[in-house]
Amino acid sequence: MGRLAPLVRADDGPPPRRDTHRAAAGWRIRVGTFAATAAMVSAGLVLGAHPAAAAPAPVRLTSASCPDEIVQGQTSGCVTELQNLLNAHGAGLTVDGQFGTATLYAVREYQAATAIAVDGRVGPATKSKLYATGGSAPAPVNLNSSSCPANIVQGAKGGCVTELQRLLVHHGYAVDVDGDFGAGTASAVRSFQTSHGLTADGQVGTNTKRALYDTDESPSTGLDLRSASCPENIVEGQSGGCVATLQSLLNGKGQSVDVDGSFGPRTLTAVKAFQSASGLSADGQVGPNTKAALYANIGGGGGNGAPAPVNLTSASCPNEIVQGQRSGCVTELQSLLNHHGADLAVDGDFGPLTDSAVRDFQAEKGLAVDGRVGPNTKAALYGAVTPPSSPAPGGGYAKILDVAAAEVGTVEGSARANSYGASVGLSLSTSNYAWCATFVSWVAKQTGASSYRNSYVEGWVKQARAGNYHLSVTTNPQPGDIVAFDWDGGSDFTGGNEHIGIVRTVSGGSSFTTVEGNTSNPNGGSDGVYVKNRSTNSGYDVVFIRVR
Repeated sequence: MGRLAPLVRADDGPPPRRDTHRAAAGWRIRVGTFAATAAMVSAGLVLGAHPAAAAPAPVRLTSASCPDEIVQGQTSGCVTELQNLLNAHGAGLTVDGQFGTATLYAVREYQAATAIAVDGRVGPATKSKLYATGGSAPAPVNLNSSSCPANIVQGAKGGCVTELQRLLVHHGYAVDVDGDFGAGTASAVRSFQTSHGLTADGQVGTNTKRALYDTDESPSTGLDLRSASCPENIVEGQSGGCVATLQSLLNGKGQSVDVDGSFGPRTLTAVKAFQSASGLSADGQVGPNTKAALYANIGGGGGNGAPAPVNLTSASCPNEIVQGQRSGCVTELQSLLNHHGADLAVDGDFGPLTDSAVRDFQAEKGLAVDGRVGPNTKAALYGAVTPPSSPAPGGGYAKILDVAAAEVGTVEGSARANSYGASVGLSLSTSNYAWCATFVSWVAKQTGASSYRNSYVEGWVKQARAGNYHLSVTTNPQPGDIVAFDWDGGSDFTGGNEHIGIVRTVSGGSSFTTVEGNTSNPNGGSDGVYVKNRSTNSGYDVVFIRVR
């Protein structure tokens, strides 16, 4: 079943990418800027300022007493809580319960720095992120690490519970991310288990952990476009975290695009509009000049709070980058860690959560786990994915099935499987994300059948329904067509429970066979690329996609 690469979601957007299995970093805004603003307000130097009245009592943002979206102009205890949370991140606001321009500015800066669509509206994603990065909960710990028990149960506390709660939130469950496995978390776990066909015992064991990490989701926007984790030029047809970051930044500049990680016609139009408004060549290619303009004065001033990234191997970076440092070297480090699945806020500040992500990465790569980013860790961060062992065969549509079938037996986590990610700009191990759509993208690239690449099933269906990139929906499937599955039904392919593969044979009636990546081995053993028996009458929705 398809799980997808790393999510930070836009407000009211699709389910995350889980934080694959890493921590979201702490965020610090430019304290001086906000302190000055707060001082002006308290001194009555801002036009229309009045003596501060007592603020309403704070109300937790996720409670039923607060609206789904908290916006400018509102006055309530929900705004008091919001201001307290923003101040915990360094905003320096006067806490008066009134959502005015200073609070709006702080919200937009926070969204920009933590890779949420910058709209100034405090919706579910912003609320969740404020609590998840607020420092009140223990740092998340990968559920599969040796630091977490085999079964996490009600009453447990700590970073393993924080990670569990973050994953539940990303699957759409309304739980507080506080590191405390209470009744609310237990109820959400049982509900999640029921919806995934697991024993609803409320205990988070091996199968539940696997299901929590097994989901198609939105791409991480925690990548700095100026870092080595993103292409020098980002162009139409690309997909992934760099595109999602681009879309979030465009929204912060007044554009309105979906943060879906897919560089399609609407994103191209927004890029050209931004370039024209910024006095740049409106060619739709996001190169160094466009990137610099996107990062200038985010949210109305002050930039994104992170120093510009610096290549870790340059003379400008120390031999070892360690906790406590703040620099462009740390910005680059955080962006690279996110490229490998960490989902940190890119703020250039090497704090405890960045340290945790470094240690996680080092353990995964078989390096000394010391939290110190020296030559070996730097090399691993920049390490290239093993390329395919044979050249791209080309051949277009007619070769799709041949190329896919030749991969049958490739095991998840192998160098060969990991190489598929290069087609969508990912250098992750396939053991760490949902790669079914990545495999289809690799096949499309190998054959040249379509220029479209996307690591999300939803993107393939959306483009086929729109008739873009030589893709179209067909009701007469043939070998070599693409087939997408929506296990939840509804055929909207947005619920976070989707899969995709290549049609191998069609026997008439409702039965067909497929070649699929990121699927279970029918003979037992590790997931990988295998032939599966499928049907259009099995209680899930199926869409066939023709590539011509």
